[in-house]
Amino acid sequence: MVTSYNFDFCHIEIYNDYIKAVMKAGITVSPEHNTILLQVVERHFKNKPFVYLTHRINSYAVNPTIYLETAKIKNLVGFAVVSNDPKQIMQTKVEKIFFGKEFKQFDTIEAALNWKNETIKKYKD
Repeated sequence: MVTSYNFDFCHIEIYNDYIKAVMKAGITVSPEHNTILLQVVERHFKNKPFVYLTHRINSYAVNPTIYLETAKIKNLVGFAVVSNDPKQIMQTKVEKIFFGKEFKQFDTIEAALNWKNETIKKYKD
């Protein structure tokens, strides 16, 4: 891990080629949160491909239209959701429609990181 941030809505860990986020229970992820994400991306991933990994261990809501803006981050090459909660798996299917880039759901962090490595490799070659 390179560094981490604690925000009022989530905890973010920064790694060399991905962000791992854990949202706080009860929040609704909305477009305003993109502003903070953009600042973190600018600081750590300027012109470098990366994947956003969200570990959904808490219960929270996502406004799926947030992905319309998130997808505009040019060097964001993929979005991974880690959860085995059936509600989250259904929500992920809806969210994917709005993203327009690589977007996958995984049961484990390890599986998501393996996918991240493959996805990043496509953009580096």
